[in-house]
Amino acid sequence: MFTGLIEQIGTIKSIDRGHNHLKISIYANSILRDVTLGDSIAVNGICLTVTHFTDSYFTVDVMPQTVQASSIKTLKIGDKVNLERALRADSRLGGHFVTGHVDTIGQISQMSRNENAIKIVISFPSAYTRYLVEKGSVTIDGISLTVFSVSSDSFTISLIPHSASMTTLASKKVGDEVNLEFDILAKYTEKLLTSRLVNTPHNATPSSGVTLDMLKQYGF
Repeated sequence: MFTGLIEQIGTIKSIDRGHNHLKISIYANSILRDVTLGDSIAVNGICLTVTHFTDSYFTVDVMPQTVQASSIKTLKIGDKVNLERALRADSRLGGHFVTGHVDTIGQISQMSRNENAIKIVISFPSAYTRYLVEKGSVTIDGISLTVFSVSSDSFTISLIPHSASMTTLASKKVGDEVNLEFDILAKYTEKLLTSRLVNTPHNATPSSGVTLDMLKQYGF
């Protein structure tokens, strides 16, 4: 589990490409101070296991499913990546709950400066729109960000100067791909409500008074 607050920007040291899998080494320093083999580190929002490390870099293996489901396959030597260590039990939760499991790939369709912020519009598969609400949370390349607005197949975020300087997102260009993870609480809520509605007789009223029409009315 992660928070979406990036601890360090790493640099790709090497990439060993096998048959549908990758072995990637990443230059880092501060996040390696207390690392041990088997620790989890989120790399651009992907939860990966440390298989080797020194005082200046660490290595992870990326399995075929993760390669196909994320933008990690587009990385090159020298590219910058967002890094975050797994959440500890005594850590502050400054962002939101992030699992490190990418839901889908988005594409940056617009970028513009708005006073001291950067407005970014990201296109994504419309099937995931139900997990986004204005002022809700979304994870982009491992970064916990607030949704500014949502349409049927895109959403907008506003990147403040601090987030721009501490992450790689401001250096992206229109057309670049990003990893997207939607709020796990939204997915659990959908699962619970769907199960309840499926198991409720057609002519019965759920005891809670919550109906599918009511949820739609309030934007869920």
